[in-house]
Amino acid sequence: MGCDMKVVSDANMFFIKTVLNHLGIRNYFSEIATNLSYIDEEGRLRIFPHRDFVKSPHGCSNPCPPNMCKGGVIKRILSEEGNKRIVYLGDGAGDYCSSLKLRECEPVLPRKKFPVWDLICDKPSLIKAKIHEWNDGVEFEQVLVSTIQDVISKGEYKTSLNSSDCKFKIMYSHETLPKVLPMSF
Repeated sequence: MGCDMKVVSDANMFFIKTVLNHLGIRNYFSEIATNLSYIDEEGRLRIFPHRDFVKSPHGCSNPCPPNMCKGGVIKRILSEEGNKRIVYLGDGAGDYCSSLKLRECEPVLPRKKFPVWDLICDKPSLIKAKIHEWNDGVEFEQVLVSTIQDVISKGEYKTSLNSSDCKFKIMYSHETLPKVLPMSF
């Protein structure tokens, strides 16, 4: 696709990999930062927190869940990636902390009428990133493609990427996932 894609989620590894594998896009993502999980011998999903919040709380004062500070993950990615740009999208309250960590050169794509949007609207001056809101999947696709084109046109992206490289498959809620999917961890 021409860009490094990562998932930062408070869901769990089993769920995320199941969805990405079902859509045939798992190999496009270089990292999944989420809660670890596995299916035990009795067929139950076991989920472990991304961070042991009992032994070592992350100490964030933003509305992050106790087991994961997405802002901390974004801070780590920014320090490891140097001058690469992040295009961050989210809808939950936990995405607010990440939005606060982004630089002026980076866009944040919050979903309107969702917790992250409300938090950003309460104190928009705290956000350094460029805000590009969206309502639904169709608008999200338009905003994301436009945002990527904007980043490319300003020479802020190191790779040649055409808008035709950014295609999205929309999965509608009436489509069902297969009952069993082989999982490799």
